[in-house]
Order: sequence, then C-alpha cells, then structure tokens
Amino acid sequence: MIVTRLELVDFRNYATASFQLTAGTTAVLGRNGQGKTNFAEALAFLATLGSFRGAPVDALVRVGSDAGIIRAVVVHDDGREVTVEVEINRLGRNRVLVNRQKLARARDLLGVVRVTVFSPDDLDLVKDGPGLRRGFMDDTLVALALKYDAMRLELDRVVRQRNTLLKNAGGRLDESAALTLDVWDARLADLGDRFGHARSVLVARLQPLVVEAYEQLAGQATPIELRYEPAWRQRGLAAALSDARGDDVRRGVSTAGPHRDDLELVINGMPARTHASQGEQRTLALSLRLGAHRLVAERTGSAPVLILDDVLSELDHDRAAALLHHLPVGQVILTTAAGLPAAAEPDAVVTIADGTVTAVER
Repeated sequence: MIVTRLELVDFRNYATASFQLTAGTTAVLGRNGQGKTNFAEALAFLATLGSFRGAPVDALVRVGSDAGIIRAVVVHDDGREVTVEVEINRLGRNRVLVNRQKLARARDLLGVVRVTVFSPDDLDLVKDGPGLRRGFMDDTLVALALKYDAMRLELDRVVRQRNTLLKNAGGRLDESAALTLDVWDARLADLGDRFGHARSVLVARLQPLVVEAYEQLAGQATPIELRYEPAWRQRGLAAALSDARGDDVRRGVSTAGPHRDDLELVINGMPARTHASQGEQRTLALSLRLGAHRLVAERTGSAPVLILDDVLSELDHDRAAALLHHLPVGQVILTTAAGLPAAAEPDAVVTIADGTVTAVER
C-alpha cells in the first residue's frame, strides 16, 4: 500500500498543508523544529490512532484550535483507493471516516493503513523495561492479524478484573471471592496460553529477519538472539496461576501471565540492555523494526509504509549508507535535518519550514 496524498489542518504546527507522496522514497528535509516529525506523526497516527511519541491527543491539535484533521488517500496493492479522515478533538471523542462513512468504532480503522516507524526514541526498546518490548511484540501481531487486537484488549480486561478482585480481597479470600477468582483464572489461562503461543511463534519468525537486518547494517555477521521464554509457559498458565494464588492474594496483584513477560535481546551471548554499546543497541532497535516490517510485508502480501524519523543522525556514516542501500521495497518516508548523504537516492524531496512546504523536487 502507499499513501499518495496527506492533508493536515490544525495539526501540531501546521495550519494547513498538503503533501503529494511518491510510491518510492520521499526525503523530508528541514531544520529542527520545523515540522518534519509532526508530518511523520500524522501519517503514523492513521494506522494506530496514537502518537508514536507518546503525546496526549490534545497536544496534536494546533494551539488555539479546537480540533485538528488528518486526511489521506491510500492506494492498496489491488488498486483500491481509500480516503481516510481523522478529526482529532481537543475535547470529546475523535471522529474517523473511511470513504466519507463514519466508523462506529475508531478501532475499525486498524488495517486500513499500516506503517512501521523508527524514531530516535526506539533506543528505549532495547534499554528500557519489558513493557516496551511487550508492546513491540503485540503491535507486530496486530499488524499481522487484526484478531490479536481484540485478544489483547480482552486479556487486558481480564487482568484488570482479576487485579480488582485481588485488591478488594484485602489479603484473604472468602468462599465467594475464591469461586469468582476461579472463573477469572480459567479465562486468563485460556487467553494467556493462546497469546503466549502467538508471541512465541512471532519471535521464532522474527529471529532470522532481525539477524539479517543487523548484519546488513553492521556489515558483519553478529550473533543476535531473541528469547521469549516466560517461566509460566513451561507448565501452562493455569498451573502457574494456581501456584501463584497465595502470593497474588497477599500482594493484591496478578504476578504471572503475558502482562509480565519480557523479550530478551542478546548480542554476542550477553544481554543487549546492559552489555551492548549504544551504537549496538541503536542498530539492534532499528533491526527489530526492519525485521518486523519485512515479516508483515511477507505474511500479509502488502508492505507497510516505512517511516524513518531522523534515523540518519543516529547512525554512523557506514551504517547510514548501509541502511540506505538496503531500504526495503515499498513506500519509505525519510526525515532528516542533517541533509542527505551521497548514498541517498530519493524519488522525491520535500522541504519544510515552519509548518509549510517550501519546495518539492522529483
């Protein structure tokens, strides 16, 4: 799929702007603070209905406005043309339209636009806690099949309900609470086992793709491992919940299940989070995104839009050149404030200044 046109109204620092995009690589240039990342954020918002920068919704609306609009024309691989419009309201619910028809649920937009985003903040994917890595696995699953979005939401709901019951028990279970906990345990065990299996299969499929991407970027073979080995999967979640019940009741929280898992990232036999250099960590984070991008493209038959936000400034010269040489087939949006290196051969160049498109070269 490709996005052929993107229009912004009262989004971030854009009063109004229109972008005609190419099927290949578009480089978006401009000094810092001019709106390059805002443009990338708007495009990615159409896929996830969330900011990849973690910004609240009201921060996306231009100062002084009550609502912002993102409008795009998306052409799928089979030639279907879809117009997507999202109205982001500072107060109240957002409004989503596909081909001018309002969606009953905003989440029904999932799958209409698919994107892969890499930004400088993705270093946290390697350095920070397990929550980001769980999110990476689960977002990739949703990109592969929308059924995992519903499964993830239901799993979150069950864990919240179980935690509420445990907290209200106050450290002791009466007969009624114990019976209710049995019901939630059965539901959590069923969902958790299925979701854990999906994560395990995903990681096995990602492993060779991430290894290949890392080798291409680093210019040499490097032992990379992705390990998803939660202890509860050895005997099943039902057994783990039974074993943990006493501790869960005392602590008032669920201590076993997919909501507490981690994806261990290993370079040269050592944990990347604590032993890899920052350059290695950044290369691994980018390799994870590129591996997931390729997996989604192969499994769905349609490459997501690849957004590389200010990635060139985060890589040394050799790795930046390697990335440009190995860009995947499909639509790529590349933002940079540092100018384009000699290895870059974009199909179009867009220059932005103060929320305005000042030049377009093709």
